[in-house]
Amino acid sequence: MTNLSRALRATATAGSLSMVLATVLTASLVATAAPSWAVTKLSDASAASQLAASGISRSSSGGCTDRNVGTCTSYEQINQETVSGIKTFTSISGCAITITGGTETGHASGTYSHWNGYKVDISVTTCVSNYVTSHYAYSGSRSDGTPLYTAPSGNVYAKEGSHWDITYYSCGC
Repeated sequence: MTNLSRALRATATAGSLSMVLATVLTASLVATAAPSWAVTKLSDASAASQLAASGISRSSSGGCTDRNVGTCTSYEQINQETVSGIKTFTSISGCAITITGGTETGHASGTYSHWNGYKVDISVTTCVSNYVTSHYAYSGSRSDGTPLYTAPSGNVYAKEGSHWDITYYSCGC
């Protein structure tokens, strides 16, 4: 007899129909829900295909895509939410987007890092800067003075001089 069967039998024996229904509903939700931390990781080729189809280009100072070389721009192990996020940003902003940093080595570490697939760097353009600063809330600055703008979705856009460093917590902008 499974734990669910035992719980149902014990609850049913107690005579409470609402408790039986609550137990069944809770058990089915727990059994089918994906963990909140689960993310879909993409290969470089898969991400590049999606991004190119949305008109998003890639630039690399090293002219390469190797994740283990700091002068490359790699999408290997990027989160699907990050790819969807920059695609959404491109669509709503109407700006031309060039990604200059992805999941390659050489960026700061942390849970929501480039390496872990949550961030991209994009080229600074007048269009991107105007869109971010006029549509997203200024949310202060980092300890290094970098200004931060937060989208309604919670995604954070940091103006790091030569590029925008974007952290995607969700696929919204």
